[in-house]
Order: sequence, then C-alpha cells, then structure tokens
Amino acid sequence: MTAPTIDSNRPNGRQARIRTALRIFVVAAWVTGIWLLILTGRMILDYIFHVEMPSWANLIGQLHGLFYMCYLMATMNLGIKARWEPIRWLTTALAGTIPFFSFWMEQKRRREVTTAFNL
Repeated sequence: MTAPTIDSNRPNGRQARIRTALRIFVVAAWVTGIWLLILTGRMILDYIFHVEMPSWANLIGQLHGLFYMCYLMATMNLGIKARWEPIRWLTTALAGTIPFFSFWMEQKRRREVTTAFNL
C-alpha cells in the first residue's frame, strides 16, 4: 500500500478561505469605490453647482451606504482570516469613505495578501 501523495499545487484550507475572502473584498472595494464616486459627483452637482436633482438621486447615498456596509463586512472577513492587526483593519475600512482611496487600498491589500499567503 502506498502513502497518499500531497499535491503541492493544491491550496490548503486556509489559503482557499483567504483566496475566497480576498475575492469578495476586491469586489466589495470596487463596488463601494464606484458608488462613492457617483455620490461625490451627485454632491458636487447639488451643493456646488446647485443643480436640481431628481428624486431618485437621493437613493445614491443610501446605495453607497449599503455597499459600504458590505465592504466593512468583507474587510472584517478578510482581516480575520489573514489575522490583520487593528490598524490595518481601520485604515482598510476608512478607505471606503474617501474618493479613489478604496481603489488604491484594494490594490495594496490584494498585493500584501497574495504575497503573504502565496495565492
């Protein structure tokens, strides 16, 4: 009887969980960032240029808030699985509140996690 072989190309359980959490985080960061840019444009039009906004434009802020909550959950999920320290969680979470910062932070965290866990 032969001993079972271990496939070195197959990720272990933790790597698979982190890979899944990273994919969810990437999607959440991009969706949150896009909706934040839309919200920023709406606010500029409304408060700086005094453009009359249609009633549906009020939903933009609510949608960004909903997607930001999803982003926070994705950040928490990835942070737990990757065992981040609190300052990394905080800076990643705050990235969803500053226009364009979520895109930069997503790229930075993706590189860090991919390198740290050989994904």
